[in-house]
Amino acid sequence: MAAAAALGALGALQAGRARLVAACCARLGPGSRRPDSLTGPRVSPATWARGWAPAAGGAAPWRGYSSEVKTEDELRVRYLEEENRGIVVLGINRAYAKNSFSKNLVKMLSKAVDALKSDKKVRTIIVRSEVPGIFCAGADLKERVKMNSSEVGPFVSKIRAVINEIGGTQRLPRTIGMSLAKELIFSARVLDGQEAKAVGLISHVLEQNQEGDAAYRKALDLAREFLPQGPVAMRVAKLAINQGMEVDLVTGLAIEEACYAQTIPTKDRLEGLLAFKEKRSPRYKGE
Repeated sequence: MAAAAALGALGALQAGRARLVAACCARLGPGSRRPDSLTGPRVSPATWARGWAPAAGGAAPWRGYSSEVKTEDELRVRYLEEENRGIVVLGINRAYAKNSFSKNLVKMLSKAVDALKSDKKVRTIIVRSEVPGIFCAGADLKERVKMNSSEVGPFVSKIRAVINEIGGTQRLPRTIGMSLAKELIFSARVLDGQEAKAVGLISHVLEQNQEGDAAYRKALDLAREFLPQGPVAMRVAKLAINQGMEVDLVTGLAIEEACYAQTIPTKDRLEGLLAFKEKRSPRYKGE
């Protein structure tokens, strides 16, 4: 059976105003092959310690792939239009290296995210693989082995700067609890999609479609749900959730109150109230 698994708490990755949804797919069942890290049908929580969120994946096989992809084609940025306007898709395309993070790919991701941060028209970012059967293999270990030890730390920090949800030894225990996190990290156990969902690592497990992009379609559906919501409210809500998770409940409630206070003087809040009064859909501008 084929299934698609979307990254835990879809929309967990963020760059400034834009929420990122990671689209990926996993293959379930006894016939599945065991991958190296996150490159195939199963999910290894131990990869959190190597600095990548747990998800295995792939994309629709609608394009030919070559082992000689130009470096400038390793990341493809697409701005969607019409009813999907405001959604941007970052497609990773390093088939020959199983979409692993190289210096070049991290540099391209950093450049793309920095540009999207300042673009107020961008509401949601979907990160997906454009390589069938693969989402991301984590770090490019072939490149890593050639790095001087002094290069490794800054390289990992650069990845963290681009994708602020990585950090397995810290985020995994907060997601599934300390005992289970230790068990999975210490054993380097590999989970399939259903197991990953059961322990709370991912939000959705889907039956694969004929095009092979069921996870991307689910991510796109979620992104469409985000689009009508107020940009200001979404931004402070994410801030309140992220900061609140790191503190006690009383402090978390204070953070929530402070975040709400930021919305009070905004035009969007007044627009929301007016739209409710006039029984129409609000027209938010992020102001």
